[in-house]
Amino acid sequence: MTLSCAIVSVFLPPVARAQTPDAPVELASVSLPDAPAPQSGSSSASQPSQADRNPSSKTPDSYAGQQPKRILGLMPNYRAVSAGTIPPPPTPKQAFKIATQNSFDYSSFVFVGLTSLLAEGSDAHKQLGKGVSGFGRYYWRGFVDKTDGNYWVIFALPTVMHEDERYYARGSGKIWKRALYSSTRVLITPDYHGHNTINGAELLGRGIAQGISTTYYPSSDRTAGALAAKYGYAILRDAATNTFREFWPDIAVHVLHRHP
Repeated sequence: MTLSCAIVSVFLPPVARAQTPDAPVELASVSLPDAPAPQSGSSSASQPSQADRNPSSKTPDSYAGQQPKRILGLMPNYRAVSAGTIPPPPTPKQAFKIATQNSFDYSSFVFVGLTSLLAEGSDAHKQLGKGVSGFGRYYWRGFVDKTDGNYWVIFALPTVMHEDERYYARGSGKIWKRALYSSTRVLITPDYHGHNTINGAELLGRGIAQGISTTYYPSSDRTAGALAAKYGYAILRDAATNTFREFWPDIAVHVLHRHP
């Protein structure tokens, strides 16, 4: 455990939490680099800037690290927190809502349909068959995989372990540092006090979901090797999603020339 904590502290300093009126929250000793938290007592916090009153006057840099609720109008991005924003820890109700939004958003049905079509076309699970009936067998299993994993990783385990599974964007700094930061959020996450900790909800939650999947996948897919491959894919997919979240504002503004 001491070694794990040391590794965590090397990768990234803790995330500071905002202090609420009802219960002062212990602040981390070091704030996120390149993404300072807004000063609650400054005049800019209480008064909107000229750029806020007139969005068209904003410069491209004004959108750095700003995370939308939906990317390209399709991909749900409810877990992302804009750079410089320090919200209080999520309540169980908020975590449940985010897990539900990620599971039953209309894009989820499209995403599962595409992955099921690819799996059926490549005959990934031969016992599930081919054609329309085979696609249906792939589809409901893929949807259960996604939904089951979301509730374990975003809601159930974080609530018990007091971990914050939202993604806190950095929004600035060297590209390689931002890439390293975003991709390692599957291993490191802040707890309710803003201290970085091992991301037990992600690592354990994906494992539990894979264990449950053995009850509805064919026997040939219940081997240790098959489960390890699916587990690794789920972790890498989440890491890639976080990296895409991190760089999406840059892509939107500087490549697509649009607001994030």
